[in-house]
Amino acid sequence: MTTPPRLYSLLEQFDFARKRLADRMTGPVMDSGDGAATEVGGPMTDEEYLWEPVPGCWSVRRRVDGPGSRATLLAGTGDWGRDAASYPHPWPPPFTTIAWRLSHLSEMLALRADHTAGNHALTRDDYPVSGDAAGAVVAFDTAAAAWRTALLSVDDAALDTVGYCTYPHGSDPEEPLIDIVWWVNQELLHHGAEIALLRDLYRARPQ
Repeated sequence: MTTPPRLYSLLEQFDFARKRLADRMTGPVMDSGDGAATEVGGPMTDEEYLWEPVPGCWSVRRRVDGPGSRATLLAGTGDWGRDAASYPHPWPPPFTTIAWRLSHLSEMLALRADHTAGNHALTRDDYPVSGDAAGAVVAFDTAAAAWRTALLSVDDAALDTVGYCTYPHGSDPEEPLIDIVWWVNQELLHHGAEIALLRDLYRARPQ
Protein backbone atom coordinates (compact mmCIF):
# COMPACT_ATOMS: atom_id res chain seq x y z
CA MET A 1 0.00 0.00 0.00
CA THR A 2 1.24 3.47 -0.88
CA THR A 3 1.76 5.73 2.15
CA PRO A 4 -0.44 8.84 1.94
CA PRO A 5 1.84 11.86 1.32
CA ARG A 6 0.40 13.83 4.25
CA LEU A 7 1.49 11.03 6.57
CA TYR A 8 5.17 11.36 5.62
CA SER A 9 6.10 14.20 7.97
CA LEU A 10 4.22 12.66 10.88
CA LEU A 11 6.00 9.33 10.35
CA GLU A 12 9.36 11.11 10.18
CA GLN A 13 8.60 12.95 13.42
CA PHE A 14 7.52 9.71 15.09
CA ASP A 15 10.65 7.88 13.93
CA PHE A 16 12.93 10.64 15.20
CA ALA A 17 11.20 10.88 18.59
CA ARG A 18 11.13 7.09 18.96
CA LYS A 19 14.85 6.69 18.25
CA ARG A 20 15.76 9.67 20.39
CA LEU A 21 13.92 8.24 23.40
CA ALA A 22 15.29 4.73 22.86
CA ASP A 23 18.84 6.07 22.63
CA ARG A 24 18.25 8.29 25.67
CA MET A 25 17.36 5.19 27.69
CA THR A 26 20.07 2.87 26.40
CA GLY A 27 23.03 5.11 25.53
CA PRO A 28 25.84 5.60 25.09
CA VAL A 29 24.88 8.54 22.85
CA MET A 30 21.79 10.16 21.40
CA ASP A 31 21.04 12.77 18.76
CA SER A 32 20.81 16.08 20.60
CA GLY A 33 18.49 17.43 17.90
CA ASP A 34 21.12 19.01 15.69
CA GLY A 35 22.67 15.79 14.46
CA ALA A 36 25.46 15.84 17.02
CA ALA A 37 26.04 12.79 19.21
CA THR A 38 25.52 13.65 22.88
CA GLU A 39 26.72 11.29 25.58
CA VAL A 40 23.96 10.00 27.87
CA GLY A 41 25.89 7.39 29.84
CA GLY A 42 25.04 3.74 30.07
CA PRO A 43 21.72 1.94 29.85
CA MET A 44 19.01 2.80 32.36
CA THR A 45 19.27 0.64 35.47
CA ASP A 46 16.43 -1.03 37.34
CA GLU A 47 17.04 1.29 40.31
CA GLU A 48 16.73 4.33 38.04
CA TYR A 49 13.68 2.91 36.27
CA LEU A 50 11.86 2.52 39.60
CA TRP A 51 13.33 5.62 41.33
CA GLU A 52 10.75 7.61 43.30
CA PRO A 53 12.14 11.16 43.62
CA VAL A 54 9.33 12.42 45.88
CA PRO A 55 6.97 10.80 48.38
CA GLY A 56 3.73 9.33 47.06
CA CYS A 57 4.89 8.54 43.52
CA TRP A 58 2.90 6.32 41.21
CA SER A 59 5.03 3.61 39.69
CA VAL A 60 4.90 -0.03 38.62
CA ARG A 61 4.81 -2.49 41.50
CA ARG A 62 4.77 -6.18 42.24
CA ARG A 63 1.16 -7.25 42.18
CA VAL A 64 1.53 -9.04 45.52
CA ASP A 65 2.47 -5.71 47.14
CA GLY A 66 -0.69 -3.94 45.99
CA PRO A 67 -1.08 -0.38 44.66
CA GLY A 68 0.81 2.64 45.92
CA SER A 69 -0.38 5.81 47.64
CA ARG A 70 -3.76 7.09 46.36
CA ALA A 71 -3.91 4.30 43.75
CA THR A 72 -6.78 1.84 43.95
CA LEU A 73 -5.59 -0.80 41.49
CA LEU A 74 -2.63 -2.08 39.50
CA ALA A 75 -3.32 -1.92 35.77
CA GLY A 76 -2.05 -4.54 33.34
CA THR A 77 -1.34 -8.23 33.57
CA GLY A 78 1.51 -10.29 34.95
CA ASP A 79 3.47 -10.17 38.18
CA TRP A 80 3.77 -6.38 37.98
CA GLY A 81 1.13 -3.69 37.53
CA ARG A 82 0.96 0.08 37.06
CA ASP A 83 -0.57 2.30 39.74
CA ALA A 84 -4.01 3.50 38.66
CA ALA A 85 -7.34 4.64 40.05
CA SER A 86 -10.90 4.74 38.84
CA TYR A 87 -12.45 8.09 37.93
CA PRO A 88 -12.28 10.64 39.38
CA HIS A 89 -8.48 10.46 39.46
CA PRO A 90 -6.62 11.85 42.47
CA TRP A 91 -6.00 15.59 42.50
CA PRO A 92 -3.38 16.93 42.32
CA PRO A 93 -2.10 14.16 40.05
CA PRO A 94 0.58 11.95 41.64
CA PHE A 95 4.14 12.37 40.42
CA THR A 96 5.04 9.38 38.25
CA THR A 97 8.28 7.44 37.85
CA ILE A 98 10.09 6.54 34.64
CA ALA A 99 8.59 3.07 35.01
CA TRP A 100 5.04 4.46 35.16
CA ARG A 101 5.52 6.84 32.22
CA LEU A 102 7.21 4.27 30.01
CA SER A 103 4.59 1.62 30.78
CA HIS A 104 1.80 4.10 30.02
CA LEU A 105 3.42 5.12 26.73
CA SER A 106 4.11 1.55 25.59
CA GLU A 107 0.62 0.37 26.50
CA MET A 108 -0.94 3.27 24.58
CA LEU A 109 1.09 2.47 21.46
CA ALA A 110 0.36 -1.27 21.60
CA LEU A 111 -3.36 -0.84 22.20
CA ARG A 112 -3.77 1.83 19.54
CA ALA A 113 -1.96 -0.40 17.05
CA ASP A 114 -4.39 -3.21 17.81
CA HIS A 115 -7.41 -0.91 17.61
CA THR A 116 -6.22 0.48 14.26
CA ALA A 117 -5.02 -2.56 12.34
CA GLY A 118 -5.40 -5.54 14.67
CA ASN A 119 -8.27 -7.36 16.32
CA HIS A 120 -9.68 -4.22 17.99
CA ALA A 121 -9.84 -6.20 21.21
CA LEU A 122 -6.84 -5.50 23.47
CA THR A 123 -7.55 -3.84 26.82
CA ARG A 124 -5.36 -2.53 29.60
CA ASP A 125 -6.00 -5.78 31.45
CA ASP A 126 -4.25 -7.65 28.61
CA TYR A 127 -1.07 -5.56 28.57
CA PRO A 128 1.93 -6.99 30.48
CA VAL A 129 3.75 -4.53 32.73
CA SER A 130 7.56 -4.76 32.90
CA GLY A 131 9.20 -4.75 36.31
CA ASP A 132 12.72 -4.16 34.99
CA ALA A 133 14.30 -1.49 32.80
CA ALA A 134 15.59 -3.77 30.04
CA GLY A 135 12.20 -5.46 29.65
CA ALA A 136 10.47 -2.08 29.55
CA VAL A 137 12.77 -0.80 26.80
CA VAL A 138 12.07 -3.90 24.71
CA ALA A 139 8.32 -3.51 25.32
CA PHE A 140 8.50 0.12 24.18
CA ASP A 141 10.33 -0.82 20.98
CA THR A 142 7.82 -3.58 20.24
CA ALA A 143 4.83 -1.31 20.83
CA ALA A 144 6.31 1.54 18.77
CA ALA A 145 7.01 -0.85 15.90
CA ALA A 146 3.44 -2.16 16.05
CA TRP A 147 2.00 1.37 15.88
CA ARG A 148 4.21 2.29 12.92
CA THR A 149 3.20 -0.90 11.10
CA ALA A 150 -0.45 -0.08 11.74
CA LEU A 151 0.01 3.35 10.17
CA LEU A 152 1.59 1.84 7.07
CA SER A 153 -1.59 -0.20 6.56
CA VAL A 154 -3.91 2.81 6.17
CA ASP A 155 -4.85 4.75 3.07
CA ASP A 156 -5.83 8.36 2.55
CA ALA A 157 -9.52 7.69 3.17
CA ALA A 158 -8.73 6.02 6.50
CA LEU A 159 -6.87 9.10 7.69
CA ASP A 160 -10.10 11.11 7.33
CA THR A 161 -12.34 8.47 8.89
CA VAL A 162 -13.76 9.40 12.29
CA GLY A 163 -13.39 6.47 14.68
CA TYR A 164 -11.10 4.46 12.41
CA CYS A 165 -9.05 3.77 15.52
CA THR A 166 -11.30 2.28 18.19
CA TYR A 167 -8.89 2.69 21.12
CA PRO A 168 -11.25 2.95 24.11
CA HIS A 169 -9.20 5.19 26.44
CA GLY A 170 -9.13 8.38 24.40
CA SER A 171 -11.13 10.52 22.00
CA ASP A 172 -10.39 8.16 19.11
CA PRO A 173 -14.04 7.23 18.38
CA GLU A 174 -14.80 10.95 17.86
CA GLU A 175 -11.68 11.94 15.89
CA PRO A 176 -10.37 11.34 12.36
CA LEU A 177 -7.35 9.06 12.34
CA ILE A 178 -4.99 11.81 11.14
CA ASP A 179 -5.68 13.71 14.37
CA ILE A 180 -4.95 10.60 16.42
CA VAL A 181 -1.63 10.16 14.62
CA TRP A 182 -0.73 13.73 15.57
CA TRP A 183 -1.82 13.10 19.16
CA VAL A 184 0.30 9.95 19.49
CA ASN A 185 3.34 11.91 18.28
CA GLN A 186 2.87 14.56 20.94
CA GLU A 187 2.41 11.84 23.58
CA LEU A 188 5.72 10.30 22.53
CA LEU A 189 7.44 13.70 22.46
CA HIS A 190 6.26 14.90 25.84
CA HIS A 191 6.62 11.61 27.72
CA GLY A 192 10.02 11.16 26.11
CA ALA A 193 11.07 14.58 27.41
CA GLU A 194 9.78 13.69 30.89
CA ILE A 195 11.76 10.44 30.92
CA ALA A 196 14.88 12.28 29.76
CA LEU A 197 14.49 14.85 32.54
CA LEU A 198 14.06 12.12 35.15
CA ARG A 199 17.29 10.50 33.92
CA ASP A 200 19.05 13.85 34.36
CA LEU A 201 17.62 14.29 37.86
CA TYR A 202 18.60 10.76 38.84
CA ARG A 203 22.17 11.36 37.71
CA ALA A 204 22.34 14.66 39.64
CA ARG A 205 20.66 13.41 42.82
CA PRO A 206 22.54 13.82 46.13
CA GLN A 207 24.66 10.78 46.87
